[in-house]
Amino acid sequence: MPRFRFPRGTTSMTDFAAEHARGHDYGDFLGHHASDEDRERWQRIYDRVTLTESHQAVLASFVREMKVLVLAGAWCGDCVNQCPIWERFSQSCSLIQVRYLDRDENPELTERLSVNGGHRVPVVVFLSEDDHLCGIYGDRTLAKYRAMAADIDASLVPVA
Repeated sequence: MPRFRFPRGTTSMTDFAAEHARGHDYGDFLGHHASDEDRERWQRIYDRVTLTESHQAVLASFVREMKVLVLAGAWCGDCVNQCPIWERFSQSCSLIQVRYLDRDENPELTERLSVNGGHRVPVVVFLSEDDHLCGIYGDRTLAKYRAMAADIDASLVPVA
């Protein structure tokens, strides 16, 4: 996922800490926001996700708490494919505290975390153990990729 700049209108890093504190854990998020069909889709991906020994070793080497806030939608295909991975990470390392908030129930946060002007999900916010913003990641929209492609100077692209 591409990294993007801090959201406009964000003046305090504690804004995200408060959002993290009120977020749901994985099971509660799905319990509150997913239909039975959504839960089945998330479960299918979760069941397929495994961490290798090297993944587990990296996660076991963490010595600092990592707070992760995921703005998601239980209905969203990208969330279905990505969020179960975060659940596996948090299960493998107790220092990773992942919390989820629903995009549609959090319009102010959704606006602050818009990706290229769109209300995309998932968007992942990383906070340090002392609640400092470390980074925000989200997918680019198809329209953004089209705009980027349109800006390419074709004369600079080598043709084989």
